[in-house]
Amino acid sequence: MYPALQNPALNRYSVSGSTMTDICFTDVDVTLPDGRVVHVRTVRPTDEEELLQAFARMSEDARYMRFMSSIGEPNTKRLRKVLNSFPEGGAGIVATVPAADGADIVASAMYVVGKDPTTCEFAITVGSEFGGVGLARSLMDALIDLAKQRGLKTMEGFVLAANGRMLRLATRLGFNVAPDPDDRAVRICRLDLGALKGASV
Repeated sequence: MYPALQNPALNRYSVSGSTMTDICFTDVDVTLPDGRVVHVRTVRPTDEEELLQAFARMSEDARYMRFMSSIGEPNTKRLRKVLNSFPEGGAGIVATVPAADGADIVASAMYVVGKDPTTCEFAITVGSEFGGVGLARSLMDALIDLAKQRGLKTMEGFVLAANGRMLRLATRLGFNVAPDPDDRAVRICRLDLGALKGASV
């Protein structure tokens, strides 16, 4: 559940060929425990540049934890492909704050539907200045709810064993966390969406 919600505005994903013709997400202003406010909304293809800027602001360690390897430059082509695949191919949520150029994206959470149309893989990124204040939990709660609305059965993600903060969050969210049989340094986080009761948001 989100902390303090303000100024909701209904946003709809229309998913072609889905049993859910409308997947709803309510844009919200989230007040964090430290008093800062972020605006949470669905991601747009036009967010590409802001997402690239968010990548540029990440430290080397943060990039390693997120991408599980040392990455100096983002895969712009891959990002564009993912953004353009939404909503049919998945969904994404971003948290923004006001900036000189309009707004900065300080956190994002996305899922992509895999070859199995009942399963999706999630990824989440939170800027270091917004870590540890509950924002990751808020975004994951919302992302899980979108996946449930879509009728997906399983959400999974691959997390470095060294990423204790993300693994603890996954456990609190109800994910089963197990070693990756192909890589000892990785944990597979898997959530049975069908077993969850009620909506997260």
